[in-house]
Amino acid sequence: MNVSTQALHDLFERDLDLVLSELKSYKKEENLWRVNGDVLNSGGNLVLHICGNLRHFIGSMLGGSGYIRQRDDEFGLKHVKKSEMISEIKATKKIVLETLSNLTNSELEANFPVNVFGKEMTTSYFIHHLYGHLNYHLGQLNYHRRLLDS
Repeated sequence: MNVSTQALHDLFERDLDLVLSELKSYKKEENLWRVNGDVLNSGGNLVLHICGNLRHFIGSMLGGSGYIRQRDDEFGLKHVKKSEMISEIKATKKIVLETLSNLTNSELEANFPVNVFGKEMTTSYFIHHLYGHLNYHLGQLNYHRRLLDS
């Protein structure tokens, strides 16, 4: 691994471990699915979305995992068991870290395989975007747990 992919590997590993820690920290499993007022995304749906997004863009598009994303389910499914979500986080972490470990400098510098935001961008740029996206939702998950898991 080069310096850039090592840093990304370590950051994704750390923060996917934090997603797992947040999930396990819910005192009541049913509170994973609570929404209230302006808090429209449940903790459970945030976890499903984090995993679906990373498994699609990193695991499938870059790593060739064959994962088929069901984005509507990321927000539509309710009452998925905590144990199933733990398995999903672990599977996500495994494919993300394996894929990042195998990326070469030339792959990072090449354009991402699809045009996501209406403009071309390098794979490195888009992976950094995905890392920011992970952390945005990790913060929401932490807030959801502290606010609605009482």
